[in-house]
Amino acid sequence: MMKKITMQTIADILDVSRVTVWKVHNGYPGVSDTLRKKIIEKSNELGYQKLHTDDINNNTERVANLSNEKTTISVVVSRPESSIFWMDIIHNIAKTLSTYNINLMYTYIPAKVYENYKLPEILYDGTVQGVIVLNIYDYKVMSLINSLSIPKVFLDMVPAITSLSLTGDLVLLEGYHAIYNITENIIKKGRKKIGFIGDINYALTNYTRYEGFTAAINNNNLDINEDYCLIDSIGIYTYAEEINEFLSHLDELPEAFVCASDFIANFVLDYLKKNNYSVPDDIAISGYDDSREYTHLSGDLTTVQVRNDALGERLVRQLLYRMEHHDYPIETISIQSKILFKKSTDF
Repeated sequence: MMKKITMQTIADILDVSRVTVWKVHNGYPGVSDTLRKKIIEKSNELGYQKLHTDDINNNTERVANLSNEKTTISVVVSRPESSIFWMDIIHNIAKTLSTYNINLMYTYIPAKVYENYKLPEILYDGTVQGVIVLNIYDYKVMSLINSLSIPKVFLDMVPAITSLSLTGDLVLLEGYHAIYNITENIIKKGRKKIGFIGDINYALTNYTRYEGFTAAINNNNLDINEDYCLIDSIGIYTYAEEINEFLSHLDELPEAFVCASDFIANFVLDYLKKNNYSVPDDIAISGYDDSREYTHLSGDLTTVQVRNDALGERLVRQLLYRMEHHDYPIETISIQSKILFKKSTDF
């Protein structure tokens, strides 16, 4: 029995994306005349959706939807319910996609996977034409997603996968300079004993934030006290326990903690309050994300603002660009964010 000819069949033969084939069969712009001609000729050769020959040079949008197919993009995500931060980004992705009349599909991935884990079939069977990857920090899963042939945009990345090996665009929240400036601000105001808390092997953003911290310490002629820094692996479900254990085993606490996120700063602040430390009089604290889910931090924590509405829209626009230009060089985009100096470092 002859295998059914689909748009994915044509895309695989010509080494183009399924979206490109779909655009040609639906009269959408964004495909060169040469490539459009190849797709139409190959479609006719294989007997898929025979088109009139004068369509070869037709660059106008066609009213008729010849294949009755619609573009579908998937948000590939792990534990989206774990934070308002992630839900806000997903919500704004959905809002932006709706303006383009593009379907949104959620694909949930476990936070940790077994050795023989395989990605959901919809990610490689032609169901979706592109993916936006959020809140996934498992090396094996990221490697499998990176091997997909469809257009991809990653928000953050595991440090073990280098930019040279990426097959999709990478969007990063700038952290080096933001954390550098926060750390230097604390130093300039007179505090020299400063620690950093954040798993630097978990996320590339954590790693670059730690780099900013160490650069500020070194450039101000200070030494990094490793006893004050918790930068090794932290279990995704045991942050509170591990941070409490780390702090309780210190002979003395530093004069400030620079945290990789508000999520982490939340646990540090809880420990300090329970142990009768005053913030910022005894110990200053900073975070990153400007999260609104920790109400006891709201308005008081020095942090870095993340515009989730703009970020969600930016991820969509980058994926649409990649879908239009699949053969263009892969990009790494750095999103600059505003530092919000507040009470927690105002000593």
